[in-house]
Amino acid sequence: MESTTDHQRTHGSATGRVSWATAASATLHCLTGCAIGEVLGMVIGTSAGLPDGVTVALSITLAFVFGYALTMRGVLRAGLPFRRALRVTLAADTVSIAVMELVDNVVIVSVPGAMDAGIGGALFWLALAGALAVAFVVTLPLNRWLMGRGQGHAVVHALH
Repeated sequence: MESTTDHQRTHGSATGRVSWATAASATLHCLTGCAIGEVLGMVIGTSAGLPDGVTVALSITLAFVFGYALTMRGVLRAGLPFRRALRVTLAADTVSIAVMELVDNVVIVSVPGAMDAGIGGALFWLALAGALAVAFVVTLPLNRWLMGRGQGHAVVHALH
């Protein structure tokens, strides 16, 4: 069984150095939820012919819903009551999802023609994939910094 000291050495202490691998794992977890919501929102909005602003708003909303849902599932499995699990989830994911969504939507909107390419166009999918990749790269150091201060995803890692 892993001791608290071993766990802190592996995952980073609440107020210490966090490895890039641990931060990447947390950021990838966040990206998974964001990507599900982002892709779903973009596909729905683009397919329905919604204005770009509405499509982006839908994508952001769904990214938060799916991002929080993935974390909430794990936190509830750790045995926390619902209200406490919700507080932990909000503390763990809000900043990460917000930054990720800001970055990836700025990238998508900045790619000429991406929002109008439609789901059958390569430009749509390449812009979306590229935007999510850029969001990961930008959010990774932020998550590492937050985790090193016992904030963000460190709150969830403490439950492992």
